[in-house]
Amino acid sequence: MKKLIATLALSLISVLSFAQIEGKWKTVDDETGKAKSIVEIWKKSDGKYYGKINQLLDKPENANCVACKDDRKNKPLIGLEIIRGLKKEGDEFTGGTITDPKKGKTYKCTITRSGDKLNVRGYLGISLLGRDQTWSKVN
Repeated sequence: MKKLIATLALSLISVLSFAQIEGKWKTVDDETGKAKSIVEIWKKSDGKYYGKINQLLDKPENANCVACKDDRKNKPLIGLEIIRGLKKEGDEFTGGTITDPKKGKTYKCTITRSGDKLNVRGYLGISLLGRDQTWSKVN
């Protein structure tokens, strides 16, 4: 009986953690296919998810977000909050934004998790007008 309860408890924990996006993720440039950075995603006390650049894997031309147009303008890329305000709705995280520091543009964002991969979609207006990236879990 104890083994059955332990198995059920472990199964429940793995199912619950499967749908989470908190942690560190390696980003990949969708144009070049090269690893760009490590982004850390966490949940704030408001119940929404945020993400910041933790480490740069590919040295950019400038260490600051010179193309950003909001409060992130000229802020260092390391520590730059690029994901803001996502909320969990079923199996996806949506309702927030993601900023591309290279272009300085901010897009609506939807993230879904599939195993050790995040499917990140940034778009303008409707989800059909956007682009996808796949991020990998960093242990």
